Amino acid sequence: MQKSLSAPSVRYHLIDALRGFALVNMVLFHLMYDIFNIFSAGTGWNSEPLTIIWERFICCSFIILSGVSFNFSHHPFRRGIILNACGFLITIVTVLAIPSQAVWFGILNFLGCAMMLAYPLKAYLENITPAVGAILSLLLFAFLYGVPDGYVGFFGIEFFRLPEFLYGAKAFAFIGFPSGDFHSTDYFPIIPWIFLFLSGYFAWRVIKNCNADRFFKRKIPFFDFIGRHTLIIYLLHQPIIMGILEIISILS
Repeated sequence: MQKSLSAPSVRYHLIDALRGFALVNMVLFHLMYDIFNIFSAGTGWNSEPLTIIWERFICCSFIILSGVSFNFSHHPFRRGIILNACGFLITIVTVLAIPSQAVWFGILNFLGCAMMLAYPLKAYLENITPAVGAILSLLLFAFLYGVPDGYVGFFGIEFFRLPEFLYGAKAFAFIGFPSGDFHSTDYFPIIPWIFLFLSGYFAWRVIKNCNADRFFKRKIPFFDFIGRHTLIIYLLHQPIIMGILEIISILS
């Protein structure tokens, strides 16, 4: 049985700093998104290759780091409930304020559900060899990446289509089976993203087993601070950005 990594005696500041770096990237991305998609029209910014790569990098960073942090979480189920509540708040606000930009099952809801799903399985996950768990998780993520688009394959390479009845109801969207009329500007279903989350969980156990965790005690002050206040900054950054852009729009 692998030794539990919960409740570390030291804080791994570099994990906070990496989370802070990902958050700064997300704030900048949302600033650009708001400028080009809400306060401008027809720019084609969303379809630019660099935009797509940037967006995927940010999301994958958050999910992997959340999986890493799951190793240290004292109350993951309670944390999951809090994240889901914040996610539902974002859904309500976006549906009421900007229906065309509504968020249904966004990143916060996913992370909340991932913690709540992984928590009862943690004792079993600890019995899996970390390197094997990390590799299997990444492979499952790759093979199931196309499930929300109706197929199983390897990222963009389709192996076979899934039955259409799985995509017949909006209620199944959170699992990874969105209906044809489902739309969300921020959408991270359980399948395939739970496996990227688990890859982060196992990756840290590999790092710990290799005694490489000592490198994560290093502190990068600015990003460390941001990383320790991720949730509140995440909740506030979009209203602040929108408010500033609205004032600029009125004055210009």
